[in-house]
Formats: sequence, structure tokens, C-alpha cells
Amino acid sequence: MPLRLLVICMLFLTACRNKEGQQSGKVFRINLSSGLTSLDPAFSKDQPTMWMCHQLYNGLVQVDDALNVKPCIAESWDISEDGLEYTFHLRQDVFFHDHPLFPNGKGRRVVADDVVYSLGRILDSTVASTGAWLFNGKVRVGHPFEAVNDSTFKLHLKVPFRPMISLLTLPYCSIVPKEVADYYGKDFRNHPVGTGPFRFIRWEENVALVLGKHQKYFERDTSGLQLPYLDGLKVSFVADRGVEFLQLTQGMLDMVSGVDKSFRDKALTPDGHLRDEWHAKLRLERIPYMNTEYLGFSMKQLRCKALADKRVRQAINYAIDREKMILYLRNGIGRPAHSGMIPYGMAEYDSVSVKGYRFDRNKALQLLSEAGYPNGKGLPSLTLHSNPQYQDMTDFIAKSLEEIGFKVIVQLSPGSFLRESMRKNEVDFFRASWIGDYPDAENYLALFFGGYEAPPNYTFFNHPEYNSLYINALKETDPVKSLELYRKMERLMLEEAPVVPLFYDEIIRFTGNRVNHLSINAMNMLELKTARLK
Repeated sequence: MPLRLLVICMLFLTACRNKEGQQSGKVFRINLSSGLTSLDPAFSKDQPTMWMCHQLYNGLVQVDDALNVKPCIAESWDISEDGLEYTFHLRQDVFFHDHPLFPNGKGRRVVADDVVYSLGRILDSTVASTGAWLFNGKVRVGHPFEAVNDSTFKLHLKVPFRPMISLLTLPYCSIVPKEVADYYGKDFRNHPVGTGPFRFIRWEENVALVLGKHQKYFERDTSGLQLPYLDGLKVSFVADRGVEFLQLTQGMLDMVSGVDKSFRDKALTPDGHLRDEWHAKLRLERIPYMNTEYLGFSMKQLRCKALADKRVRQAINYAIDREKMILYLRNGIGRPAHSGMIPYGMAEYDSVSVKGYRFDRNKALQLLSEAGYPNGKGLPSLTLHSNPQYQDMTDFIAKSLEEIGFKVIVQLSPGSFLRESMRKNEVDFFRASWIGDYPDAENYLALFFGGYEAPPNYTFFNHPEYNSLYINALKETDPVKSLELYRKMERLMLEEAPVVPLFYDEIIRFTGNRVNHLSINAMNMLELKTARLK
């Protein structure tokens, strides 16, 4: 590490310690148990990378706690009547973090050319961004990104794609400086420079990451005070989730997101509330999460012929007691999926006009009888594929299906191996989850569009009417009409039953009592710019 950078780090860490040597002041402390692979937003495909990139960078737009798209670097935008041209008007007060590659080492102002470069970088094959899917097939061929002048940027689409404005909120679409990203190349992953509320100080991989406050950050609160309130962020990388929770209870961390089996029963009551012994030290937050857990059937070249009959698939939907599963296996965390794939908590969720399946064993047996399997007689054996993390759930499902006549074998494989098998259509019946990438229900309905392969269409569902509805929904500019098309798609999908929606997940977050105003939304993005510490 260069001497100058080492001195800065030492001064920063010293300023954040009190006389007893403990971290205090305004440094937020979290742990990323699964590690961190990159600080380059072009590779923000997992939660740790997205969380950290969200602190370091900004995009044209952002989402608020209600999942509404709001201005960010772009203070406003216009969409042409044909839905093919998006014009963004940029703020004049957004500056990159200071860096030696800028004149006099001072971060320069962001201009439209930076947006052209940053979005073009996602499509650049030499960069090989994992976010290329955002624009592939959607933007026009040849100069899809245009800088009209320093403060005006245009995005040109090949075909209308109504969710595009939501898609631009992803960390992939963060704005980076060309001179810095080009200089470091692949090493930009550990030399990040952005416009975000925090700037990079130090990253010792698998040990610690330190970020400091961006002193020229452009956003302010409703009282006119500059954000962020925090002086910095320190991240550790302890792999053991049980140790992570222990550190939170000891005041060494400020937040833990999610519940692991290693501390679930220690932290939560059977119905999902914080145990009394922790109330003096911790707070618990629970909100809907953009994640639908489900079982999927491969609708292409089914090896289990019984599953080709939709009445059998419908029977499986009726055979599972989702409420019981959530109560006994998840401490009440989550909501039974009694509607479609669009999860509870999203604006497009509609349990009134989109009726799904509820536990009804008699109905399941009736459907099996109609399909030629009276009381389940003659049903073939069925292999349910999952990963070891969900063994208790798949065992519960297997027992439920055995009660209507199936012989079920649970096959457990590593997650990466299972996803590859799903992609290659090598499994008939599998457990999966879909976490929404962006706050638009299209993200869930795309799972069943016949024009897509796996991912996202792991069921290989291909229904002409559904395909037509999906294409029309992408073109529809009237939100009321597009919502009705969404509802029609969900009702058709539920009738054909290529999946068994199990439950809509919840975000569980534990925070120490010194934390205030830590916002939260259904995308589970870590938003620290408005957080305060006592």
C-alpha cells in the first residue's frame, strides 16, 4: 500500500476510536459473511457487491422506500410517445470522488459523456460485465447512448420496454469516470471512484473494507443538510453467521440482515418476534421482500409424463399447506403465496383478482382422479431437486405429496450445480426462488415468456396467449392498461401451473440501538446516506 494511502487510513481509523480504543462516532459497522468479489458496478450481481457499490456510486435514477423511481444524477427525464427515446437532464452539482488521476487530484463534475461511457461499458465485450442482459436486445444497434451536451443524455431503444426506467435504478447502471476506469482496467474492482455518499479508503480482501464520507456529495435532506450524516463505513468478512449475530449483541456491529439457522431460534420467538432478552440491545424490522420462493416444473421434454397433465400440477399446488410450512419451518417469516408470482409488497400484487392455490387435499385428490390417478394410485415416483439449505422445506413438501399418492425422492445438490441443471433442462421438478432485480412486476412475469430461455424461463413455459400478453404489456404506456395485462398473465399462468408459488419472503433486519433512520425497502438495498448513529 502506498505510504500516503496508509497514512490516510491510519488517521481515519484513529479518528473513529474513543479513549477506550473502541470504534464510536459516526462509523457504521457491518459484516458481509459471504465475502466481497468486486467494487466495480459492472459486476454488481450479488448482494454484497450491490450494497457496497450503492455506497460508492450513483445512477441516473434511484428508488425510494416505497419502490418509486426518483431522480438522482438526472434531475428529470422525458420519454417519447413511441417509448423509444429517453431524455435525461443532468444535475450540475454532481462530482466524482477526489483521485490523483483528476487535475489537481480533485474530483471533476459529471457530464453526459460519463453516462454514455458508463452504460456503454456494460455492453463492452472486453469488460464482460455480468449486467449486459440489461440492454441486450433492448437498445438500438449503433450508438444507443448519446450525449446531446454536457447536461443532456439520450437513451435509444430498439423496441419499447416499459420497465426501462426501473431497470436503470440497478447498481450496474452506476456512473463511473472514464479516465479512472480505463486506467485501472480490471483492477478498477479495487480502485473504485464514483459519485456516491462514501468514497473508497481501503480494502484488504477477506479482512476489512473502509469507506469515508464524500465531502462534496450532492444530495441533501428535507432541511437542507448535506448527506451523508455518517463519517464512514467499516466492513468485516466473518463467514460464521452465528459469530456475526454474537458480535451484533456485543455492540461490535450495527446491523445484521437475514436470519440463519445458527441463531434463528436464539433470536426469534416461534412466531417471528424478537425474544424479550434482546429488547434492551436490539431492534427487529420485518418488511415484505421482492422474493418469491417456488417449485418449478420443466415444461419441455418432461421425463415424468404425469406432470404433462396440468391437473396433476394443479393437484400438487393444492397439496401443500403453505401456512403450516411457514409457521413451523420459518418462525412465521414470510407470507403464504396464495396469489401468483408477483410478491406481496409490490404495487402490482393483487390477491383479489389473481387467485392462487390454498391447501385443499380433497381438491388435490379430485384433480388426480380426473387425471386418471384415483386416490393417487398409479402415480409415478417424483424427484424433487433442491440444495441442502432447503432440506427441511423439501422434506416437508415431499411428505405433503406422499399424502396424495406420490413417491417423492429429494435430490440435494450445490446451488450452482442445480441452476446449471435447470438451465440445461435436466430436471423435471425443482425448488427455486426469484429475487426481483428491479421494482417492476415484469421482472417476475418474464419468467414465463416463451421468447426467453433459462434464465429467466427455467420452466421453459411457452404459451402463445401468454407470450402475446407479455409483448403487449411491454409496449403499453398506460399504467392502468399494463396492470390489467399483468393480471391476465398471472391468471393464465396459475391455470397452466408451470410453478407452485410457495411463499413471499420477508426482509428480517436486526440493528443495534445506536442506529437511527436506517431506511429499508423491499429490494433490501443497504441505504446508509440517511442513517444516523447515536
